[in-house]
Amino acid sequence: MQHWDNPKPDFKWPVVMAHSIPAPASEVWDAISMPGNLELCHPFCAKNPVLAWPGEGAIDEIHYLSGWVFQRRFCRWIENVGYDLEIGKKDGPSSFVSWRIQASGEKESVLRIAVYPWALQNVPAAIRWLPHALRLKPLLGQYLSSVVRGFEWYIVRKEPVPRNQFGSHKWFS
Repeated sequence: MQHWDNPKPDFKWPVVMAHSIPAPASEVWDAISMPGNLELCHPFCAKNPVLAWPGEGAIDEIHYLSGWVFQRRFCRWIENVGYDLEIGKKDGPSSFVSWRIQASGEKESVLRIAVYPWALQNVPAAIRWLPHALRLKPLLGQYLSSVVRGFEWYIVRKEPVPRNQFGSHKWFS
């Protein structure tokens, strides 16, 4: 099994962010698999209550600084590699998200997050490309950049990332 494949092929046009972190893959795994980790590592997270943890079937919530509350439902858990989840408002439509870690040396790893947003999945491609390219991809890319940098902050400094550390965000701050 290749861990980098799109495990949900009906979702198209992901927004992907990969970021190199100066730490072994095991330390990155410890950070992303820790219950409640978003409170320590996510610059737009106000709180991260855990309902079930760990593994497939895990559920937590992310309460954003903006007031939005999303539920994360983990559908695939690959120990020391990553996981896949669905995220959205409880009982609402959900986006598909894939987190992966790849070692790039003894003390260097890449954390990769791919988001397949639900917002445009049912829109014909001829119409979808413009809002995707001009609005969704830039804003989601900015968000993901802040998230992976927040994990780097926590892993390297061993301290929680300050809120809005890498700038505020139109949707999540």
